[in-house]
Order: sequence, then C-alpha cells, then structure tokens
Amino acid sequence: MAEFSNLLDEAMGLGAGVLPPGCVVLVEDCVETSGAFLLHHLLKRALFSEANAACGGAVVFLAVAQTFFHYDRVLRKLGCNLVMQKKNNKLHFIDLLEFPVTGVTGENASDQGFVELYSKIRRAVQACCSKEYKTGSITIMIDDISLLEIAAHGSMDVVLDFLHYCVTLASEMECSLVILNHEDIYSSEEAPGLLSHLRHLSDVEIKAAPLSTGLAADVHGQLTIVNKGKSTGHGRSAQKVRNFHFKVKENGVEFFYPGSRH
Repeated sequence: MAEFSNLLDEAMGLGAGVLPPGCVVLVEDCVETSGAFLLHHLLKRALFSEANAACGGAVVFLAVAQTFFHYDRVLRKLGCNLVMQKKNNKLHFIDLLEFPVTGVTGENASDQGFVELYSKIRRAVQACCSKEYKTGSITIMIDDISLLEIAAHGSMDVVLDFLHYCVTLASEMECSLVILNHEDIYSSEEAPGLLSHLRHLSDVEIKAAPLSTGLAADVHGQLTIVNKGKSTGHGRSAQKVRNFHFKVKENGVEFFYPGSRH
C-alpha cells in the first residue's frame, strides 16, 4: 500500500510524490484565498520526490504572474534552491514578460506569439527527455492562466488552443501538467466557457476557498480535491472528492481535517 506524506498528496494519489504521466491538475483559487502555496508545494514535489530520488525530476515552468526571483525566494524557505535547479537543467523557467508574445500586435500576431511560446515549452520538454540529462518525471507548470488571456489580447480561443497543445504535449511526452486559474475574476458570461474547458481537460481539480465560518487564526482556508481517477479502456475509475483545511507556514503548509486539531 502506498504511503503518503500529507492529506493533499493522498487525495491526489501521489504515493511516490509524482503525478501520473499525462495527468492534468487544475488549481482554482479566489481573491480571498490564494492558491499560490499549492504551486510552491507541487513545484518542490516535482523536483524532489521519492520516485525522483536517484536523479531528480524536471520542471518546465511558465511564469505569467511572478518572477524567478519571487519563486526562488519562496522555495528557499521550503529547502529548495531554484538557482541550482536551473544550473543543473532540472528547472526550465520561461518568464512570459521576457517573451515576445506580450509585445506583439496586429492581426494574428498573438496567435504566432503563442505558437512560438508552445515551441519553446516543447523544446524544453524534449531537452529534459534527452539522454544528456538524466531526469525522472517531467512536469509542466503554468502559474496563472487568466493572465495568458491578457497576453493574447483578450482572445480566449487562442488561450484554449494553447492549452490543448500543452495537454497533448503532456500526453505524448508522458509529462504532467499543472495549471493555476483564478475562478472569480471572470464575468458570468465568460466563466462557463473557460472554466468548463479547464475542468473538462483536468484529471484532478484542487479548489482553495475561504472558511465558510469566516476568518480563523490557526486555519487559513479549505481545500476541495476532486480526483477523477485514471482513464481506462472502460472509462474512468471512480471519482473521489476530499475536503480538508490548511494552514500556510513560512517553511511549508499543514493539511488537516476539520476538528482534528485542538
């Protein structure tokens, strides 16, 4: 039987600390409760896990919301040096602000910019798979899908096409894909389209929300994890839903069931 280090890993099925090949994880948060801590947790798990103990995992990280300096500062508190991970070709960090897609204008310009962005991600994944670099599992991470729509000059279709390419890449190259999205920033007319697409593409949904009872000193919010199970020739295995609380600390995060702490 698999051993799990915490409730989140157990709910996601991360027995050895890594996501199954081709798995798509959607992290949803809101203004009251940021889900950034989940990206930090999953980033560290992708680079350092029991399954990757021999050679380490690799991550291709598309940064839309924050800089490399921000993530390096946060991950150092978690015991992970991202500068060394980059130097060892375990972390391929793509900063959207430094990529041409954010500055292009004109008809079809954003389309071409996203094609080039996808090509860069694909090359990074291929580099991780090369014999030159010994890596374990490979994870693609996108830290804010909502800001990609701004980079695409408001074109949701361009963003969805880009996402479908990334999902296909994850499947073809046996990678996992982690996406963060802000659930409550869209209008009622926009939300059904993008959110339904994201949820349809995902195998695991993680939703961070505030406590229904309001603020608490020792609890920062609650998580709902919907694990849709692995696809099989007869469809998917049974869907599992888990709910628990969390508290973000300076050097990590604690997960626990309601009423289990006294």
